[in-house]
Amino acid sequence: MIIKLQDIRSSFDGFARLADIAKDGEDCFFDTIEVDMSTTSWFDANMSAPLGVVFARWGEGINTVQPVGIRPNVETILAKNLFLVGYGYAARPDIYGTVIPFRRFNPEDDRYFVSYLNKHLAGKGLPTMSEGLGRRFKDSLLEVFVNAAMHSETKLGIFACGQFFPTRHRLDFCIADAGIGFRNKIQKELGLTMNADDAIRWALQEGHTTRKGSIPGGLGLKLLCEFVTLNKGRIQIVSDRGYWEYTPEGQTFRQMDRSFPGTVVNLEIDTADTNSYCLISEITF
Repeated sequence: MIIKLQDIRSSFDGFARLADIAKDGEDCFFDTIEVDMSTTSWFDANMSAPLGVVFARWGEGINTVQPVGIRPNVETILAKNLFLVGYGYAARPDIYGTVIPFRRFNPEDDRYFVSYLNKHLAGKGLPTMSEGLGRRFKDSLLEVFVNAAMHSETKLGIFACGQFFPTRHRLDFCIADAGIGFRNKIQKELGLTMNADDAIRWALQEGHTTRKGSIPGGLGLKLLCEFVTLNKGRIQIVSDRGYWEYTPEGQTFRQMDRSFPGTVVNLEIDTADTNSYCLISEITF
């Protein structure tokens, strides 16, 4: 089977295109799926994480997945971040230090995820943060990872990838899981039936969780949203057909035509921000 892939950017259209190809290949079994990238003129490197989810889903059907016809500029992007290394392509050196490489983690790999953040976030254009805020910032990303591990029920892993775009003054970091998604999880655990975008809306409300017992829930996004508001960045969540985007101008909920087979959290940071940030508790008068 041949599936064509168009340009993929960190946008509603980019996520919708990944949902489209996921649907196109979902019924394949014991087949070879060639992903034709001859018309892909641009691919945001951080979107390798949700693309990894799609490929992993196809792999569940004992399919062989092979990207083909890749344009040189796109091949450079996806070979530098190591996404293509698993498909027979040679790695390219990250000369300018802009890559947060593609990784596939097991749900219990939270320690390795922390090491990954510590190693690869440094030198990627993050605004100046105090030591305390820097720890809280990474803890918030870890919380997103841990919640994905606990709630998604994924057996295929959690995928991460990022990219610093110096000329665009942007750092994108993406965490994606190949799990059951918010809508299915809420219905399974709580018996509530809702649309995919409403499921994201429900999950974002403080105190709402499918977690059992007295352990507090949440998506781990509170501090990240506060930071994005000041930084003028962006957060996106995709789950099933639902799409949510948060910027300083407000939040947007939309529905895609087809379902993405998992959940994605993408964080975009404005690296042109010259402000210095700290926790309120660190301010001395």
